[in-house]
Amino acid sequence: MKLHLVVLFPLVTISCFGQYFHRRANAPAETVSFMKDLYIKPSEPVLRRSAAFKKAIKVPLLLTVASFYTMTDNENFSRAEVKEERDEWIPYFHHKADNYLQFAPIAVVYGLNLAGVKGKHDLRNRTALLFKSELLVAAITFPLKKITAVPRPDNGMRNSFPSGHTAQAFAAATFMSKEYGHLSIWYSVSAYAMATGVGAMRIMNNRHWVTDVMAGAAVGILSTNLVYLTHRYKAGGKQNRPQTLVMPSYNGQVGMVTFVRTLS
Repeated sequence: MKLHLVVLFPLVTISCFGQYFHRRANAPAETVSFMKDLYIKPSEPVLRRSAAFKKAIKVPLLLTVASFYTMTDNENFSRAEVKEERDEWIPYFHHKADNYLQFAPIAVVYGLNLAGVKGKHDLRNRTALLFKSELLVAAITFPLKKITAVPRPDNGMRNSFPSGHTAQAFAAATFMSKEYGHLSIWYSVSAYAMATGVGAMRIMNNRHWVTDVMAGAAVGILSTNLVYLTHRYKAGGKQNRPQTLVMPSYNGQVGMVTFVRTLS
């Protein structure tokens, strides 16, 4: 009896699998397509969103890793070594150009638009994208300054990490690149050159460590990339439905919540 059961079980199993594959081969096209889409691969929109998200965080992630690397006591590239080189070669350097250069890409974008050079988006969407990018930069930068409490290299105030000027500059540079980079690569090159100049000047002015500057660049690029990735575009000057935006921020002393309500 046990021998019969042992022989019978494989035969029944083979028979069931044979019937399954026979039905699968003769199933309607709609059923096969459904099973293929459901179990084999995700939909194209999901793949596109995933690829876009990976692209948006790639550079900020690399900058963040580099920033943390400079915090370590290594012989290749550390914040202490950069500070020593700065103190040796330009100990008395001081210039305020970075206070204004951080906003230069934004001025260029609206200046080009006024000159008749059309960007990627209309005035309404462009301004909304910029506004949300600025809010996100502030929402990330100021709490991090408070939480990390890194002393500045010049006066010891514990609000050095990350660099707010650099975050602003790279958010603006990414904004300019998004709006005009498709017309010519030189728009992107010039935008990021200005932002890099701001970061360099923050170190030269002895206001920030190189660690702070790299982290600030990561925050700025990431903020604008995420805003562009998630923005709901509106055309024709009309909105389909009311929208609400709530954004917390902190300036090191006062907490604030910004509430924006757009009506149709």
